[in-house]
Formats: sequence, C-alpha cells, structure tokens
Amino acid sequence: MARHKYKFHPEQLIFVKVRASVREKFFWIMKYVVAAIVVSIISYLVFPFFIDTPEVRKLRRENQELLLNFDLINKRIDQLRAVLEDLQKRDDNIYRIIFEAEPVHTSVREAGMGGVDRYSYLEGLNNSKIIIETTKKLDKLSKKAYIQSKSFDEITMLAKRKDDMVRSIPAIMPISNKDLTRVASSFGMRIHPFYKVLKMHTGMDFTAPTGTEIYSTGDGIVKRTEYAQRGYGYNTIVDHGFGYETLYAHMSEIIVRLGQKVKRGSVIGYVGNTGTSVAPHLHYEVLRNGSPVNPINYYFNDLTPEQYNKLIEIASQPTQSFD
Repeated sequence: MARHKYKFHPEQLIFVKVRASVREKFFWIMKYVVAAIVVSIISYLVFPFFIDTPEVRKLRRENQELLLNFDLINKRIDQLRAVLEDLQKRDDNIYRIIFEAEPVHTSVREAGMGGVDRYSYLEGLNNSKIIIETTKKLDKLSKKAYIQSKSFDEITMLAKRKDDMVRSIPAIMPISNKDLTRVASSFGMRIHPFYKVLKMHTGMDFTAPTGTEIYSTGDGIVKRTEYAQRGYGYNTIVDHGFGYETLYAHMSEIIVRLGQKVKRGSVIGYVGNTGTSVAPHLHYEVLRNGSPVNPINYYFNDLTPEQYNKLIEIASQPTQSFD
C-alpha cells in the first residue's frame, strides 16, 4: 500500500495530503536511478571476486590445461635429455676410444647459450617464469644435440679412415726382436748411465749391433731428421697422424728424407751409438698428442700373447737406461 505524506492545515484544523511537485518527483526518481547505478557498479566490481563468471571459468580451465601441457613438455624434455646423455657417454667411452679420439670436453657440452637478455622478450607474459625455464631447457638440449651431431660427424669420418688409422698406429717393434733378447731398458724411472740417478726414461732401449735395420712401426710421414752431437745423436721422427708420432734415436745412419712417406716395416735407418749413448742401441719412443706413452702397449701386431706377456715381464725388471 502506497505511503503518503500529510500535514496539518491550521485553518481547517485537519490533516491534508501533501502532493509532491514535479521537481520533487524528478529528484526522487534521480536518487533511485543513481542508487541503482552505484549498486550495479559495485556488484560488477565485487561480484567476480566471489563468484566466477563463465568467461573466468573458461580462462581458468585453459590456464590449467596450459600448465598441464607445460608439465608434460618438461617431462618429455627430461626423457630426451636422458637419452642424449646416454649417447654422450657411449660417444666418449666407446666410439671415441675405438677410433682413438679424445672425448668431447665437458666444458664444451655444458657451455651456456650466452646473452643476459636472451629471454627478455618472454617476460611479462602470463606464466612467463615457466615459459622462460622451458625455453632455456629446449635451447640447452638443442645445443647439446648439435654438439653430439658434430661429434658423430667426426666419428663417421674416423670410421671411414679406420683402415688408414689401423695402418698408421705404431704396432710393431722397431727392430727384429722375435726372441725378445734385445730389450735393454723400458719406459719409466730408470738409473741414468752417466749421472747414476733415477730419471724418467721416456722410451724403450733395444740393444743391437751397429748397422741393424730400424723399421718404421706404422705408416706415416718423416717429420724430422737431425743430428745432435749430444742427446739423441742421429734421430728421426715419423708422424703417423691420428695424434701418433714415433722417435728413433742414436742411429748410425738415417736413410729417409724429410717429408718422405713411409710404410709400416719400411727401413728408415740403422742402429748406432751416436749422441749421449753408452753402447750401440736404439732409443724408441711413442708419442700420443705430443706426450710420451709406454711403447710396450703398442706391440700387438707382431707378437703372440705368450711373447707379449714375456716382453712385459722383461720390461718390468729394474735396469739402467743406455742414454
């Protein structure tokens, strides 16, 4: 029931109904309109904080699906990384050992991508942190895959050159020594013949009469021929490639020239007693990537297992070097 205003009429001594003017009615209507607008605005701003709209619910579902997809992608990246790490281990510990190649250094495999602002373009996006982390993982995985691909290219090249490598490895003794009686001093700490102190002997000494033939122990190219009045006397170095070189010292004569190609078993000179030497013998060294290694590990092309075991036993005896 509508409510009305009344006022007391002093002359008639009665209450009479008050009728609102048009202006008053207009203001009353405007108050209701303004109140309705304010309530609507407040409802519009506050309502989403408490009750999700269909659009918000849709966006939430899409966001959850994206996060789930990112999680699946990261798990897939981790699986691929495990596979790649297995390939890297096989590459370093099997393939490269077979083909006498140095393992790829860890610093190369684990090198960063560089650039502090490399991922700045991804900042400010929704879920930018997970996007940046996933992108970093993908970039690192891609770099490792590229390095591994280049490594396999090198292994493929080495495989194609395997026959050349097998012929080039210094795999025979440098003089005829089937009875194994000519080993005088082996690789390691030995008593120096002149100074009578322990000194590192970087090769093996083979005793033999002056003029005994000396053989190149693998295919290669003559890298050095020289005479030193002290030290190695007449000596030569053969470069076999693949990181291998061999040194032949105290020779009486060198019969190869600088740059000449030689084959395994080719005569390159003769045993002598030149330089710092106490008796006719050959000082023989195997160098791997510039560093001397024990030559006894390379006589696998001209000795039986029994002969090889006997040679190891002879070489293990404490002796004095001849130079």
